[in-house]
Amino acid sequence: MSRIGKQPVPIPSGVKVEIKGTHIKVQGKKGNLERDIRPEIAVAQEENTLVFSPKGTSKKVLAFWGMTRSLINNMVVGVDQGFTKKLMVEGVGYRANVKGSTLTLNVGFSNPVDFTLPAGISATVDKDNSITLEGIDKELIGLTAAQIRAIRKPEPYKGKGIRYVDEHIVRKVGKAGGKK
Repeated sequence: MSRIGKQPVPIPSGVKVEIKGTHIKVQGKKGNLERDIRPEIAVAQEENTLVFSPKGTSKKVLAFWGMTRSLINNMVVGVDQGFTKKLMVEGVGYRANVKGSTLTLNVGFSNPVDFTLPAGISATVDKDNSITLEGIDKELIGLTAAQIRAIRKPEPYKGKGIRYVDEHIVRKVGKAGGKK
């Protein structure tokens, strides 16, 4: 049994959920999200909660039960509050700028790298070279952050590159520090 799938998803005030077969549409103050769910999972709306139940007992169906509940919960939280993800740009001369929907990164290459943000994602750059991504789709924010980080991954000697704020980079000693 799925511990996550058993939990109902609370629907906050101001959020509207429409269920049509396997298609779920969630509307809130921040925007709209839609998703088709697996046919093995049944969704029912009971007052201000969504309840999920599996149509079978196989291991695969029970795995989809918890995953579906998490995806729908992320949709409800996204249209109500939204999600943010922070990245740090570290290194001498490394900079980031945002102009419209284009993020320009100067991260040690001979030319600046222009990254076009997908629709629904907005970015801001602070003075300390931290990039804050905001949007309502948690999946899209995580994917965008991973793509930005992949432009210049943090290296283990000086820690230069683009990393998540909560990410810890294990440092290596280098050539001179290893001999003794």
